[in-house]
Amino acid sequence: MATKPQGLLRKGWTTGACATAAAAAAFQALATGRFPDPVTITLPRGEEPSFALVRRELAAYCATASVIKDAGDDPDVTHGAEIVVTVARAAPGSGVAFRAGPGVGTVTKPGLPVPPGEPAINPRPREMMTAAVRGLAARFGLAPDVLVTVGVTGGAALAEKTWNPRLGIVGGLSILGTTGVVIPYSCSAWIHSIHREIDVARATGLRHVAGATGRTSERTVQNLHGLPDGAMIDMGDFAGGMLKYLRRHPVPRLTIGGGFGKLVKLGQGAVDLHSSRSQVDHAALARLAADAGGDGLLCDAVAQATSAGEALGLAEAAGVPLADAVAARARAAALAVLAGGVAVDVVVIDRAGAIVGRAGP
Repeated sequence: MATKPQGLLRKGWTTGACATAAAAAAFQALATGRFPDPVTITLPRGEEPSFALVRRELAAYCATASVIKDAGDDPDVTHGAEIVVTVARAAPGSGVAFRAGPGVGTVTKPGLPVPPGEPAINPRPREMMTAAVRGLAARFGLAPDVLVTVGVTGGAALAEKTWNPRLGIVGGLSILGTTGVVIPYSCSAWIHSIHREIDVARATGLRHVAGATGRTSERTVQNLHGLPDGAMIDMGDFAGGMLKYLRRHPVPRLTIGGGFGKLVKLGQGAVDLHSSRSQVDHAALARLAADAGGDGLLCDAVAQATSAGEALGLAEAAGVPLADAVAARARAAALAVLAGGVAVDVVVIDRAGAIVGRAGP
């Protein structure tokens, strides 16, 4: 995750809000022959943002409008992307239907909020666009029977930087957003993706999933257990987001893989492993070294170490299995959050991808 800048941060708008604005502008142009620019919409919590249009194209039976997504100060991969919506007249009584345009993906796996075969436009953005169309239809005395095609310019390339390929969403990005507002540096988007990865793994019948703190740990765990890509959960620092969701939506087996320092913190009871939100307790780590067979000199050195990595090096040099003890503590902490029903093993991995400690079946 990018480093959060200091000071007051500017909020932004989700792809769902941008698509709603473009859909509203296109429908109004289809109804009146003129595009509103800027176009103003009402979000689920009552905000009324206005969006400038980039593209304005009007034909006899359809209209196309686009807006540029502004994610505010959030390091969102879709910041600056053009969200393009075409609204076309449809058969009487058909209502509002949706189609994926270029750059928007199609769902291919079960477990996501929309079923396989559908465009990757989440339920809340669909509700927002439908409400906007129905409101304008009532205002202009028209039937709300339209096909709404949502695209993202360059979306297929952008999607490669997201979780979509792992989730089985092919061909582009998802249109997302529950409130329509992007909160800069919010953890919620990452945790939401963790939940969706678990949902897809369960829906596709996987019985063993693995969460890792980073790419090196992920590769090591995947190779260790021979797991498919769909079993790998991009946990990052959000151990709590993964464990709490698995408590409610369990799978038979979970592997947790990570660096020594991250797993020390998990063993201490931290569920957010980011350095700004949890710290290694070196005194507690020294006591753990003693429990693992370390003598007084080693324990004093561990207590005074400037980093978890230094403490691990001291223990390894002394032949003390401190990483195994850390793995056991991390496993116990994970089991306590899961509250039964999931078998857990923990793998401690160094920066080179080597396994230095393990605990569990």
